Amino acid sequence: MSSSTSALGSLALFATVAAAATILSKGCKPEKEDASGSGSKSTYIVAGDIGGTNSRFALYSPGKRDSLITYTFPNESALKDAKSYHHATLKPFLEKCLVEVDQMKNIDVSTLRVVACLATAGPVKTNNTVYMTNIAGGCTIDGNEIEMCQDGILGSVVRCKLVNDFVGQGYGALDLDLDTEVVELIPGSKAKIDDLGPKVCVGAGTGLGQCFLTKSSLKPELGYECYPSEGGHVDFVPRGELEVELLEYLKKKFGCKNRVSVERVVSGRGLANVYEFLAEKFPDRVDKDVHNQFLQAGDQQGGVVGYNAVKGSSLALQAMNLMIAAYGAEVGNASLKFIPTGGMYVTGGLTPKNITFIQGDKSPFMEAYLDKGRLGDVLDTVPLFAVMTEDIGLRGARVCAERECNYLFA
Repeated sequence: MSSSTSALGSLALFATVAAAATILSKGCKPEKEDASGSGSKSTYIVAGDIGGTNSRFALYSPGKRDSLITYTFPNESALKDAKSYHHATLKPFLEKCLVEVDQMKNIDVSTLRVVACLATAGPVKTNNTVYMTNIAGGCTIDGNEIEMCQDGILGSVVRCKLVNDFVGQGYGALDLDLDTEVVELIPGSKAKIDDLGPKVCVGAGTGLGQCFLTKSSLKPELGYECYPSEGGHVDFVPRGELEVELLEYLKKKFGCKNRVSVERVVSGRGLANVYEFLAEKFPDRVDKDVHNQFLQAGDQQGGVVGYNAVKGSSLALQAMNLMIAAYGAEVGNASLKFIPTGGMYVTGGLTPKNITFIQGDKSPFMEAYLDKGRLGDVLDTVPLFAVMTEDIGLRGARVCAERECNYLFA
C-alpha cells in the first residue's frame, strides 16, 4: 500500500467531526455502478453496538440519521451453538431486514451491499479483530472474516470495520442533545463547557468502559477525535474498611495475588460480585427469595440485585450503594487525570437505570466523586453529565460506518 493510500485510509478512519458533518449531509452514494458495469448497487449501513450482554444492530440508508430497523440479540442465548459471532447475530439481523424493511422486501440480494461498523467491548487490534472477554467465556470477532464470508446474505457485506465500543460512545456523545438526553450532575455544567477542552466518557454496563476526545487548539474547526482506553481495568482502590474486605474477597475469588480491576466492582457483574461478598459476610441478612432469584439469573445477576435494591432489599441496597460509590470515585479519578473541561459524560447501561443513586449532592455517587481531598476544587471546572440514552454507541458506529462508506464509494 502506498503512503498516499495509507493516509487516505487513516483519514477515513479518524475523520474529524467537521468532515463527518459533510459526510452526513451528503452521505455515500446509495446507488453506484459496480466495477464490472453489471448494474446498480443498493447500499445500506449497519451499525452495531456489541456489549458483553447484548448485541444491538441498526440499519440505515446512507446519509440518514433515523434507523430503518433496530434489533437486539442477547449474547448468551444467540451464541450458544453458533458457528461464529457473525452467523449468530449479523446474518439473522440482515435476514430480518429483508423481511421487515419495506424497501428491502423485493430487493435482488445480488445487488445489495452493506457497509458495517461494529463498536465492540474490547481492544480492537490493527488487523481488524477483537477478542471479547465478556462474551460467552471469550469470543473473537473478525471484521476481515465477515467481509470475506459468502454464506448467504453475509456475502453482501463489503466492509466491516471494528472499533472499540467506547470510541463509538465517544463519537456518539458528540451527537447528544444536552437539553433532553442528559442530566446535569453538577448544576450549571452546560454553561461550563470549554469548546476546546477534552471530553471523557466513563460508562458502566456489563463491563466498565472509558474513552477520551481531544481537539486541536491550532485547528479547532477540525473537531474532536476519539481515542480508546482500557481504564476500566485499572486497580480497584478501597475507600473504607468494608471495601478493603471486598478487595481481599475478590482477590481470592479471581485468583489475584495483589490486585483486581475496578471493573470487578463497577459494572453489572461487579454489582453481582459485591452482593456475593455481602451475602457471605452477612448471612443473617440474606433474603432467601432474592438470593434464589440471584442464583438462577445467569449473566443477569446484577439486574436482580439492582431490581431488589430499588424494592428495598437490605443486602441488595447495600450492594448497590457500595458499587455506585466506587463508580463515582472512578469517574472522579478520570476527571482528575484528564480535567475534561469539555465535559465528563457518565454513560453505560447502568447510568440511566440507576440515576436515583447517582443524581444529587448526597447520592453515594456524587459524594465519592467529589471526595478528592486537596484537589477537590479541580472538579469544579469539569462539566458533569449523566447520559440518559443508551443508543450513543450505535450513533457513533453509524458515524464511523458513514465515513467508511464515503471513502469507498463517494
